[in-house]
Amino acid sequence: MSLDSYSHGVYQTFYHLVWATKYRYKCMRQAKYRLAVRRALEAAASRHSIRFVELSVMEDHVHALVSVHPSMSQVKALALLKGASAHSILHEFPNFRLRYPKGHFWSRGKCGRSVGDVDKDTIVDYVRRQADQSQLVDF
Repeated sequence: MSLDSYSHGVYQTFYHLVWATKYRYKCMRQAKYRLAVRRALEAAASRHSIRFVELSVMEDHVHALVSVHPSMSQVKALALLKGASAHSILHEFPNFRLRYPKGHFWSRGKCGRSVGDVDKDTIVDYVRRQADQSQLVDF
């Protein structure tokens, strides 16, 4: 995967995000609901400069690999995606309000981890080789 260029640097910030519907209800069994959730998530991502590398909407949860600006945390990305998509879904399908009267379509739980196309051992080796190849100055 390539690096993203910004005004004063180059970065690669990927997060693997997983979240579920409230009470793990299987609200997205039907294809029309999975498609609506996907559309809502893609619209939210577009508004907030979040790019989906991969997105999988399951019956009761979502898996996503996202690329974000380096200043955006996992928590912020999740909050933006979950909040905007829940609002959109509950607006498009008012019958979901019967199950979620307080408007909480997604559960509070979540999973997030940073991901790169290079593993930790490769980075450790690279950093060590850099120290070996240059003269270190003691301060």
